[in-house]
Amino acid sequence: MTSFTIERLEVTEVRDGVGPGDDALFVIVHAAGEAGCYGPVSERIGVYARDTLASVVQGNHAADHHGLLNRLRQAARIAPSDIASWAVGAVDCATWDLHGRLTGCSVADLLATGTPQPSVAAYASWLSQNLTTCEDLDVVRGVAAGGWRFTKWGLRGASMNPIGETAGRMARAVERCSEAIGAPVAVDAVGTWSPAVAMAFARSIDVACLRWLEDPLPHHDLDVYGLVTATGLPLAVGERMHCDEDPAGLIQYVRPSALTLDVVGCGGLTRATQILDLAQAQAVPVCPHGRSIVPGLHLAAAFPDAVPAVEYRLQWEPRRQRLYDVPFRLEHGRIGLPDAPGLGMIPRSTTCPAHR
Repeated sequence: MTSFTIERLEVTEVRDGVGPGDDALFVIVHAAGEAGCYGPVSERIGVYARDTLASVVQGNHAADHHGLLNRLRQAARIAPSDIASWAVGAVDCATWDLHGRLTGCSVADLLATGTPQPSVAAYASWLSQNLTTCEDLDVVRGVAAGGWRFTKWGLRGASMNPIGETAGRMARAVERCSEAIGAPVAVDAVGTWSPAVAMAFARSIDVACLRWLEDPLPHHDLDVYGLVTATGLPLAVGERMHCDEDPAGLIQYVRPSALTLDVVGCGGLTRATQILDLAQAQAVPVCPHGRSIVPGLHLAAAFPDAVPAVEYRLQWEPRRQRLYDVPFRLEHGRIGLPDAPGLGMIPRSTTCPAHR
């Protein structure tokens, strides 16, 4: 098993299919003539992985994911930040990809105790389509007709109006959208609300129209979120969780309707499986954030009872799929698990060391 020892980490830019402002870096780890990768990530994340974490990875056994995560988290504590947490997660996911490629298995196979699901349900999100300014409900109806598990829309709260008026207007917009498609909708406030607006919205909304309200506040505020969920409002949180945050308080105290975990941002697949255990013990479903859809797909395929759906971001994911040799197989709201070993995301560039 010494051939599984990681020899080096590098960061490579993939230019094929990259548009202005797009993430374009892939983190690559090498062992036994094989290369595992994760990407695309931003330049800041890639540089952090290369300059701070490469020496931590070298010499680690590719299958020792918990040992590597502990060492990566320790290194990231020197200067903790969201970038550090994302870099830890990118390296962790690249190592899972390497492990899968070395063994000829998908990452879902490595994670699961049984046979992983061949495809995973997805929910569609379109956050730039703000429901309070959406005049054409045919757009909403068209997306909802795509076979998705459900849909999620933007509900930003910036307004100069009185709090009660702002909350009431947003509640009516949600109810109007739900009525148009005949199903509850999820909405994402993207951290733009105040605690007062969140509480006023909870008092105004017909919760039968709402699957969940996601991330209303700029930061996790357990006290406010506990008050919000005590009203009966379904709340989703977790996208901003970082690799050293203790999820127990967020899960047990807030008791969200869903944990919208970012699998890379929280510290990678190894950390995500630890958090998944805690969420499952409290009967809180995990619906992975769409920015890390590839590892989220494998997590969902391995643990279908705990992960009912992954987010598919209609604005950005089709463009990002052009960076891979083989795009997702997306059919009527379900995404097929890739056939290739590892994560199955082969960068679309002959110059990338992970390209085969």
